[in-house]
Amino acid sequence: MAKLTKKRKEALSKYDLTEAYSIEKAASILKDIAYTKFDASVDIDVRLGVDPRKADQMVRGVVALPHGTGKVVRVLVLCSPDKEADATEAGADFVGLDEYIQKIEKGWTDVDVIITMPTVMAKLGRLGKILGPRGLMPNPKSGTVTLDVGKAVREVKAGKIDFKVDKTGIIHTSVGKVSFTPEQIAQNAQEVLTTLLRLKPSSSKGTYVKSIHLSSTMSPGVVIDKSTVIGI
Repeated sequence: MAKLTKKRKEALSKYDLTEAYSIEKAASILKDIAYTKFDASVDIDVRLGVDPRKADQMVRGVVALPHGTGKVVRVLVLCSPDKEADATEAGADFVGLDEYIQKIEKGWTDVDVIITMPTVMAKLGRLGKILGPRGLMPNPKSGTVTLDVGKAVREVKAGKIDFKVDKTGIIHTSVGKVSFTPEQIAQNAQEVLTTLLRLKPSSSKGTYVKSIHLSSTMSPGVVIDKSTVIGI
């Protein structure tokens, strides 16, 4: 077993690991036990009662966080020349097409989100092995393949995120920063959970939401009391 650091011992002493808390209380605890010198991310982990190996139980969705993620999101828009002005005005960090496809083929992936158009997707097929493992491949379900690239850029910059259940049945995504107020973290987390509840597969039997944890970068997790979550 790994040896506990002094800071981690101190963090664990500030709350009861065996107790479940409301989202807002958990957010307050995270702010109190965060010890990184940078503004740590706050993440939510939700274990679902689904079998991701079955296509009809794959949970994937998009949610616009009320208070954003707190992160600076670097956006690349791969589009035709007639859409470049819209993308630039909306705040895209990089706009173009063939020159960026060539850069990506050479290994450049210094972006967080790639947005493109249906007519351009054919050109991106050969980039799948590079973009796929990094979670950068545009997808219509996440709203990153669209004719309205300007709107897509604004939504991503404002805090729109997409999530997908992993092979172990867990949803893991960011819901803000430690610098956020407990209320902001709680409202962002609740928005993710509300979206997850709406996406419950009809083929999913038994308990859908098995457990919920909040944690910040390098901090221990805090268990959420499911009875305090709206909709569960």
